[in-house]
Amino acid sequence: MRKQRIDGQETRYQLLCAASEVFSEKGFWEATIAEICQKAKANLAAANYHFGSKELLYIESWRYAFDKSLKAYPPDGGIPPEAAAEKRLYGWILSVIRRVVDPKSQAFDIMHKEMANPTGLLTDIIQESIKPIFQRLVSIIHELLGKQATEQQARLCLMSVRAQCFGPLLRARLQKKASRSPKIPGVEVTLTEDVKVLADHVTRFSLAGIQEIRKSNKDHINLHR
Repeated sequence: MRKQRIDGQETRYQLLCAASEVFSEKGFWEATIAEICQKAKANLAAANYHFGSKELLYIESWRYAFDKSLKAYPPDGGIPPEAAAEKRLYGWILSVIRRVVDPKSQAFDIMHKEMANPTGLLTDIIQESIKPIFQRLVSIIHELLGKQATEQQARLCLMSVRAQCFGPLLRARLQKKASRSPKIPGVEVTLTEDVKVLADHVTRFSLAGIQEIRKSNKDHINLHR
């Protein structure tokens, strides 16, 4: 019985590996269970036993890909929780950039395919998975802004940091995978850039803006005393 359980776990693992690869390349609609089973060297009965449907396999393959990416690049970026907020912000940004530029981070490719041809199947699992990660960023930004900051200021800072991490690098990732896609005018960012240099730039740029908002809030309070 023990050997059967081990074999079953290995088969499930191989199906998840194969599914995350196929879904990241083709998306939900074009991927087939037959192709996934062939890549996993498993039969259709095994796929039905472990997942029951293509829809559940799709959801679980994204979860697997996302968890694998987080294990490789933890959300704290290797910065301890007792470190200063500035360093924790750098760690958060470094972790995101590392996940985006890593070609093995299939969760991003699956999400892109999902956005291009939505199924609605990943909405809940994505929100559930990323919420604690972005909550960590929200906490850091609130700490950096200080108590005088408004919720609107915090939201705008959050938006700015996220945009710098995801926007240019995701475009570069997609353009690398589809060389025929049109280049977007503007400053080019490539995946060959040193991730620490990029993380340092985004952190410095973000901190400068956050510190300016914090200073203006203090100046406003002093002005009205």
